[in-house]
Amino acid sequence: MDTPALNAYARARLADGEGALDLAVSSYRQALANDPSSKVVALRSYRQAIESGDKKLALSSAYILDRANALPKDGTLLMTVDALDRKDWATARLLSRRLVKEDNFAFLAPILDSWISTASGPYAAPAAGPDGRLGALTQRYVDEHKALQLLSQGRTDAAMPVIGHALVTSGGVAASMRLAFATRLAAQGRKNEALALLPATLPGVASVRKEIGQGKRRPVPPITPAEGFGRLLGRLGEDLSTTDSRAISLVLLRFASFADPANAEYRAGVARQLVIQRHPDSALMEAEKVSAKSPFYLAAQEVRVTALVARGDQETAVALARQIAARPDAGAAEQIRLANILADGKHYDAAVDAYRAAKARYPAGGVPWSLYLLEGSALERGGRWVEGKAALEKAAALAPEEAAVLNYLGYAQVERGQNVEAALALLEKASRLKPDDPSITDSLGWGRYKAGDPQGAVPVLQRAAEAAPDDVTINEHLGDVLWVVGRRFEARYAWSAASTFADAPDAERIAQKMREGLNPRDAAY
Repeated sequence: MDTPALNAYARARLADGEGALDLAVSSYRQALANDPSSKVVALRSYRQAIESGDKKLALSSAYILDRANALPKDGTLLMTVDALDRKDWATARLLSRRLVKEDNFAFLAPILDSWISTASGPYAAPAAGPDGRLGALTQRYVDEHKALQLLSQGRTDAAMPVIGHALVTSGGVAASMRLAFATRLAAQGRKNEALALLPATLPGVASVRKEIGQGKRRPVPPITPAEGFGRLLGRLGEDLSTTDSRAISLVLLRFASFADPANAEYRAGVARQLVIQRHPDSALMEAEKVSAKSPFYLAAQEVRVTALVARGDQETAVALARQIAARPDAGAAEQIRLANILADGKHYDAAVDAYRAAKARYPAGGVPWSLYLLEGSALERGGRWVEGKAALEKAAALAPEEAAVLNYLGYAQVERGQNVEAALALLEKASRLKPDDPSITDSLGWGRYKAGDPQGAVPVLQRAAEAAPDDVTINEHLGDVLWVVGRRFEARYAWSAASTFADAPDAERIAQKMREGLNPRDAAY
């Protein structure tokens, strides 16, 4: 039947499939309004509203799904955010008990209960509880929230040891946690303790350090339960962002932004996850909402660069990366990001300049081997082999057990017929260090071939092709060597596998070999 709800839903699904997030959300909103009883529409609306940041649509969809007993487990977190935002402490406590019953996010409940108690009374500090599994998960976040609550209550002396423990638990590098502690310490006149939490090397803190150093004491209101819960969800979302749970990471960060919409940290985190989940346009819009005065502005701009690259706007990405790298608070990481983008765009000389600018940010003797590897790669690909070899040898001297360095230095020399015996020894060592890496196995096999041992190269290249059957370079290498040793039918089979995945003009060059056999003009490289 042709109905307004069905038409809107079909339009939403089509827009969803095309990655048009805004059109998809507006169409889901219309479909839900026309058919508020549909669980299918409500579920789609719920997910798309979370991605786009439409809190109202996400909540209306969640409550429809909840009445139909079809709400995803993360929906309980969203309804908790809503209850806290409305200061409905009774409902928030019920939802906390529901989290425990549903189990997935049960470890958050003790900290949630503590935040509720800061407003409803009597106050109860967060505690991990006796449950071994849940207790360990809760403990990861307890000290941070206990310290923030103590600071909000003006109990600074009691908060100090808890702050120290929280930083140890987090690895000591969480910028957002340090900023939260430092701004509250500064507001209470504890300038030295605040500055100690914000080392000058920490990204984005220069302006905050300057204010604190000048003795400015901006009033900081107590943290609300909604903001506290938002911080908990945000930390969990960031912790999951580097795992296989990236999809839930976006959900948690979005809920954190719903709970504390003024917190730019969550917007930057949401934008980062949107890029990862292939919504670069939405990521750009989210990142642009972060104020230039925010400590998280630099992080948001870096996400913008990544999003611009993802949607193919290389020129704008380079221009923005240059602006970021030129900022007074930019460091080596910003120069390296610029250099990587330039190298990807084959602007090798400019990339080398940026890598060298990054090296200048390090103290004497402190440049990491990885930076020499990047510089050497850009020099080598840009035709400056003598300089590139020197940089790669420096990387190898700093990291003699790093397979990636040995592989690059060895392969580049073998390709040029230079120091072949020593280069092959580097490739042998790289392969021993990473025997299951097909690209390194390929380098070793191709190195043996270039060193004059095609028979010895064949089994090595076959092993590489078995590990990476869709790799163009590996299959072409295998085909060339099989042809040389007289196994012509197998060579064409390997070339066919390579051509299946090759882009032009490589596909045409490989097809020429399949038709006519190997000749020097079409040899692999």
